[in-house]
Amino acid sequence: MTAQEIRQAFLDFFASKGHTIVPSAPIVVKNDPTLMFTNAGMNQFKDIFLGEAPAKFPRVADTQRCLRVSGKHNDLEEVGIDTYHHTMFEMLGNWSFGDYFKKDAIAWSWELLTEVYKLPADRLYVTYFEGDEKEGLEKDQEAYDLWKQYVAEDHILPGNKKDNFWEMGETGPCGPCSEIHFDGRTDEERAATSGATLVNADDPNVIEIWNNVFMQFNRLANGSLQPLPAKHVDTGMGFERLVRVLQGKTSNYDTDVFQPLIQFIAEKSGKVYDREAIPTGKGEALNAWNDAVAMRVMADHIRAISFAIADGQLPSNNKAGYVIRRILRRAVRYAYQYLGFKEPFLNQLVPLLAEQFKGVFDELYSQKDFVQKVVLEEENSFLRTLEKGINLFENHISKFDSVTSLNEVNLGEISGEFAFELYDTYGFPIDLTELMARERSLTVNMEGFEAELLKQKNRSRLATAIDTGDWVMVSADRPTHFVGYDLFQTETKIIKYRKVTAKGKEQYQIVLAETPFYAEGGGQVGDTGVLSPERYKNMESQNSEDFEPITITDTQKENGVIVHYTDRINPNIDLSSTFYVSIDPGKRMLTESNHSATHLMHAALKQVLGDHVAQKGSLVNPDYLRFDFSHFSKIDDNDLEAIERIVNQKIREAIPLKEERNVYFKDAIDRGVTALFGEKYGDYVRVITFDENFSQELCGGTHVKNTGNIGFFKIMSESAVASGVRRIEAITGVIAENYLSDQSKLIKQLREVLKNPKDVMVSVEGLIEENNKLKKEASKNLQAKASGLKTEIAAKVQNINGINFIAEKVELPNADAVKTLAYQLKDIVSDLFLVLAADFEGKPGLTVMLSENLVKDKGLNAGTIVRELAKEIQGGGGGQPFFATAGGKDVSGLDRALTKASAYIK
Repeated sequence: MTAQEIRQAFLDFFASKGHTIVPSAPIVVKNDPTLMFTNAGMNQFKDIFLGEAPAKFPRVADTQRCLRVSGKHNDLEEVGIDTYHHTMFEMLGNWSFGDYFKKDAIAWSWELLTEVYKLPADRLYVTYFEGDEKEGLEKDQEAYDLWKQYVAEDHILPGNKKDNFWEMGETGPCGPCSEIHFDGRTDEERAATSGATLVNADDPNVIEIWNNVFMQFNRLANGSLQPLPAKHVDTGMGFERLVRVLQGKTSNYDTDVFQPLIQFIAEKSGKVYDREAIPTGKGEALNAWNDAVAMRVMADHIRAISFAIADGQLPSNNKAGYVIRRILRRAVRYAYQYLGFKEPFLNQLVPLLAEQFKGVFDELYSQKDFVQKVVLEEENSFLRTLEKGINLFENHISKFDSVTSLNEVNLGEISGEFAFELYDTYGFPIDLTELMARERSLTVNMEGFEAELLKQKNRSRLATAIDTGDWVMVSADRPTHFVGYDLFQTETKIIKYRKVTAKGKEQYQIVLAETPFYAEGGGQVGDTGVLSPERYKNMESQNSEDFEPITITDTQKENGVIVHYTDRINPNIDLSSTFYVSIDPGKRMLTESNHSATHLMHAALKQVLGDHVAQKGSLVNPDYLRFDFSHFSKIDDNDLEAIERIVNQKIREAIPLKEERNVYFKDAIDRGVTALFGEKYGDYVRVITFDENFSQELCGGTHVKNTGNIGFFKIMSESAVASGVRRIEAITGVIAENYLSDQSKLIKQLREVLKNPKDVMVSVEGLIEENNKLKKEASKNLQAKASGLKTEIAAKVQNINGINFIAEKVELPNADAVKTLAYQLKDIVSDLFLVLAADFEGKPGLTVMLSENLVKDKGLNAGTIVRELAKEIQGGGGGQPFFATAGGKDVSGLDRALTKASAYIK
């Protein structure tokens, strides 16, 4: 069976068992602060398991694209080394929400594997939860008894809590699980050693392919377990592993999931993919292993990169974007280091991958050109980084064979601090640093590197750590009714609240029965406002000790639940009473103005630039709007003016809002409504229309009732975000009015300063021209002054052991003038060792110039020397071996630096 056939057989099988087949959720997670990426098939159903949302269907099945870069058996740096772990992978799953349980789940697992896929029963092993005395959990006797109907008892194995009790996190739904493992060893190996001894023992040929999780409990913050009101089934089968088993391979990478990519890489690199390569040996054997790992890394990583970008996550320097950038750079580094790709190549895999998933995940196919260009730009950027890292490395190790008498380094070992600086600041891989060090007969202090890495991880963990308490129930639990499309205030009840601690700050989360507060989403920020006991709403004054409204500082959506944040809850308030809740109306109206203007601008962009424009991100708050979109060149001023003109024309037309709240998703798409890639839409959607012939978008945000309410629209900036992604920032309404008023005042003041000329531009251009002339004259004067100093300073040369040494303090206004003087002295003084010190209006500067023969023959290095001298002025610097500069904070140290230089040369 091909991979396509294997996937379809799974879906068809569970469809025949009454399951609704649902699409994969995006790989990038939104509205869940605990996750950056979908890392398991159950993520999109998390709110159902938590009881926060009803299940649309009692039984579903799907194939979910997932991304894991850390966790059990899976570290990014190990992917490609073994044969069965990946960054991006597909998880085939079947689900029951309070419907069937262990009996049917186990029976269907066995039926699919042995009757549909025809796997031999004697190669399958199953596990069950053996119980845990500390937790007070008994063994899963029910699962054991059910398996005995199908499997020989010596193939049914007990498993501990680590392997056979699945938990969503530190809190939440959990329960025992039953894994299915496949023994893919040869008959001879199986005869020699029982597969039962190799289950969950990291044997590469005895692997888990399916896990049935039986959700029975809820883990509370205090660690205790309570039974769930409804029991669920959550299963996951690794698609890539399943294909490997069914195609009779010993490696996931040998299947038709990966081989088209690997063979393309092999062809373009001019190398052969050696399936049998092993990580031992030397010479050609070692090269074959490195080449095979590099090809596996590239084939694996391009999948994670491409789908993340297609789902809306661009590479960046923080959070989820940094994870994608790190994966991409690892792939580029392997291509560069082992396969000889010195020019961008990874991006060429995108069209092949998109074609491979056409009809399965069409999101990638429809955006393949965009994804390829983003990857290309990232490759170009990192290849420049690699070159810079290599230069920094070379400059750093020059101290090992140059000015050794400074005795500041442990000769032969590169410090862990420097290796970590290359890794953390410049993205330079540590194993490449080690390789380059070995080539120079040097070592890297890996203990120091690991210590720095641990410090960073601890800082990161503390920065993101969230301590969440248990929910305190106030009234009957039920879904929140959002009334914010129609109302700014309403009466409500508190359903529940809890305390959370993040970054050392304590806050409370509150869930209300009804709320007008919009939860952050779709780029629109969350509402703020107040929550007051209903009996106080009409009182003109209140006793400050008795009355203190709950100030809502933010509103977020977590797993489908609208959560209101506050820093404090007044202990005198009866939380079970009726409350009067009101949003900040000014903030909401300004935000709505910017959100509606974003829709108008999106339509105008398509009209002016073309239909290729697609939203890639947005931010809508009371102060401004920010819109990221696909476009591959800078937008010229004429086009920006045209976009502004169209939007303001639509504002003047005072187009009424047409809002449709329950439109069937397919009907909306069929009529041309704009949907966003990377968003997970339900069966029914909300459509926002401003003129059916102009702007129709799927949107959950709040909007003005009439475009005339926006007032005025003004673009403030246009810039690049990433390759193929541009960003526009704009303002509307009163913010735009104030901006234009300020600009008008500025022009008026400028006219007054210029004595009210007829043409302001002509006057300003004249001033600029005059200033440039004066700068040129000043530069000539400086050159002349430096030339005058040249002869005077050259006369002060001291010959020490065949070196012409000069160390002088000079009075010159800037570093360029000092540089000019240094080069002039180099031209007239042979064998020169020059140190110049200068005070640039309170900022000390040092310059070291060496003749080339001193660098080549005597091993001197200006960069190393200037860094040592700069300690006297509390600074640092660097440069080339023959010329380097440094700056600092302490002017008084200039004389000490010159004395130190003199002592050193002697």
